[in-house]
Amino acid sequence: MKILSCFLALISLASLPLNGAEKPNIIFILADDLGYGDLGCFGQEKIKTPNLDAMAADGMKFTQFYAGATVCAPSRCVLMTGQDTGNCWVRGNGAAEAQTLPDADITVAEKMKEAGYSTALIGKWGLGELGSVGHPNKQGFDYFFGYLNQRHAHNFYPEFLIRNDEVVTLKNKTSPLWEEVRIETGKPEDGAGFASPEGKVEYSHDLFAEDVHDWIGRQAKEEAPFFLYLALTIPHANNEAGRVQGDGQEVPDYGIYADKDWPDPDKGQAAMITRMDRDVGAIIKQLEDLGIDESTLIIFSSDNGHHKEGGNDPEFFDANGPLRGMKRDLTEGGIRVPTIAYWPSVVEAGSVSDHVAGFTDWIATACELAGVEAPPKTQSISFAPTLRGNPESQREHDYLYWEFYEKGSKQALRFGPWKAIREPMFTGEIQLYHVEQDIGEETNVAFDHPDTVERAEELFEMAHTPNPLWKVRK
Repeated sequence: MKILSCFLALISLASLPLNGAEKPNIIFILADDLGYGDLGCFGQEKIKTPNLDAMAADGMKFTQFYAGATVCAPSRCVLMTGQDTGNCWVRGNGAAEAQTLPDADITVAEKMKEAGYSTALIGKWGLGELGSVGHPNKQGFDYFFGYLNQRHAHNFYPEFLIRNDEVVTLKNKTSPLWEEVRIETGKPEDGAGFASPEGKVEYSHDLFAEDVHDWIGRQAKEEAPFFLYLALTIPHANNEAGRVQGDGQEVPDYGIYADKDWPDPDKGQAAMITRMDRDVGAIIKQLEDLGIDESTLIIFSSDNGHHKEGGNDPEFFDANGPLRGMKRDLTEGGIRVPTIAYWPSVVEAGSVSDHVAGFTDWIATACELAGVEAPPKTQSISFAPTLRGNPESQREHDYLYWEFYEKGSKQALRFGPWKAIREPMFTGEIQLYHVEQDIGEETNVAFDHPDTVERAEELFEMAHTPNPLWKVRK
């Protein structure tokens, strides 16, 4: 009996994360096109985000955290796989084959299932359609509700959503104005478009908020820990509505901004962010009511920098704060994103970390916390030591790397205090910035640091692996 007891104890210890604590529940909340300066805790003055500000005050704010890419699909691929855009399969917003996670890729959801977690994705996927190997249910998620196609995800009042592998019909009705445009352009029926005024009945973001509440409530009754990937669609614009009607900031009401002397798209942009903030606060409140807030890690971040689509004016809100650039740029404004970690029993309240990390690191972090080994072929370094308040144990990156295939082609590096950008890829002249001293990337110092430029050129060559579906454009 004593031998059996020891054996069972060893099995129990093997199931614990590497620090010996119980496995935490994990929630990763991803905003869509939220700029570095769009939250009050990151300097925003016009848009109100009290719940996220409180989350930062009670948790940790990351000031040098980077998205996986400067647009949606590749950034989400990096987040799921821990491979940067020089190595992952999805390297841009492209055709279905180029934007579908292959079966061989190991996702964070698959690793969480291996660790005994229940897993769910609610919101926007963008990495595989119905029937493909990239579908969330085939990539480690027990449960999925939302959009598979990212053009579909532009539409906040869609006629349908997807639950697992079934189409869920909604009460919304597409505007005849969009039907005319869709037929003229020959676009496939992917659900993109916009609803007529009388056809706006069910706002998808609100449906996601309700579904999250229900799913967390069910998981709290189970013994297994849970992993929730909440991939929000706001404050992304409805590009199709913006193109046809001039206003893509779709939201049920303008809330506290209704009486502002602002253009409607700006009211809508602010109202979307504040609505998102409200629902993040509701998640924290639910965790507290269930008594599981101290055993749950929440990470909040954005998939890339801010946008100016749909008619809003990002300069009015100073959406990128001190950074230069925005979505589709590889300057800091396109890839450095506002990131908060909240875990009351572990993360020190009011802490600020300047650790240089990013989406590549999520899979290693989640695996360490769950007590499983991270996949071997990644560029992922766990930032769990930083979360636990042990910066002296935190490994650092030699470099972070990005490449991008829209608007020509370009690549970027962050290594130490330096940032290098080259456009076009492989042949362009390297721009060099000391981003710790020049966060706005105003002064190109390449001429003054030839050795550093030479090192950047070596890293550019080393970081890229060929992908037949993504070719360099000039």
